[in-house]
Order: sequence, then structure tokens, then C-alpha cells
Amino acid sequence: MTIIWDVDDVLNALTHDWFHHEWLPSHPECRLDYAGLTQNPPHRILGVEEITYLRSLDKYRLSSHARAARPVPDIQAWFQKHGAGCSHIALTARPLATVPPLAAWLFEHFGLWIRAFGFVPSARPNCLAPACHAGKGDWLKWISAGDIFVDDNPQNIEQAAALGLKTILIPQPWNKAGDTLPEALNSLAHVAGLC
Repeated sequence: MTIIWDVDDVLNALTHDWFHHEWLPSHPECRLDYAGLTQNPPHRILGVEEITYLRSLDKYRLSSHARAARPVPDIQAWFQKHGAGCSHIALTARPLATVPPLAAWLFEHFGLWIRAFGFVPSARPNCLAPACHAGKGDWLKWISAGDIFVDDNPQNIEQAAALGLKTILIPQPWNKAGDTLPEALNSLAHVAGLC
């Protein structure tokens, strides 16, 4: 089986780390905690325009802290236990300028298992990347590969399911995943026939 993995907020803890290492230090008046980020993007909850949030997030994505981030421990443990039992593809949606450091991070931490990497460029002012795919669902339709799709975004999960992929929703404050992360990963192992 081939598993297609989202990267941000699945293999890494991007939003959590951004919130604690970029947003809160520069917005000490913010009284939210990570669990309060019940929308993604969270700009309305944070009381700012979307572009302000995106600039902050992209700044963090290019930071040395993001490059030094550790993988999500439960995910890394899952790969160590089950990774050799499947083929793996990583798929992300982020601005083109932030893709090279993510690719280096991805293959540094998951290169034993992940053998392909795709991305959908997120629109940003002054970015000249052509819009070949409207989103992850469009990319999945184009690539016509994979059996299981793992993501934290319910819309991406719905698009993948509509294409016939089995899906696993990774719990985050902004989605309504009914499972804990260990439960979701256990389900993944069962769906992939690894248990």
C-alpha cells in the first residue's frame, strides 16, 4: 500500500510551534492557548487580517527554529514500527519560498521511508509559481496514486475520499477528529494491513 502524508501539523507540529515560538512572543497580549485555535487559518480568532497571520507563519517556516524542529514523536514511532511495510509519499501545500527547507527537513527525518515529495504552491503576493493544481485534491487526482491519505484538514480528507482513497484525519484543535493521535495511528496501521 502507498500512504500519502501531509507534512505540516501531521509529521511536524508546525502550528503549535509557530504559535509558541513566533506568535505569542511577539503578541504578549494574546490570551489564547493552542487548543483555542479552533479554525485554520486562525486569523479571525487571533483578531488580525489573514495576510498578517500568513506573514507570521511564513516567517516562522523560514526560521532556524523551524529547521531544527523535531518530528511529532508518535508519528516518528509509527514510522519506526510500520514504515517499512508500505510505500510513502509526502504532500504539502505551502508557499514556494518555504518548500526547500521543508524538503530538507522531511528527508532528514523521514528519508528512510518517504521516497516521493509533492507540493501545491500556496498563493502569496509576488509569487510567480504557476497554479498547476487548485489544491491537494486536484494534485491527488493528477498523480492518481496512493491508497491512504493522512491529513489534518477535513476538506482535504473529503477530497481524497471522493477520489476513492482511504483516509485518516489527524486530530488538531481546528478539526473534529474523534480519535486521539495514538488511536488515529492505530487505525492507520489497521487500514494499511500492518496489524
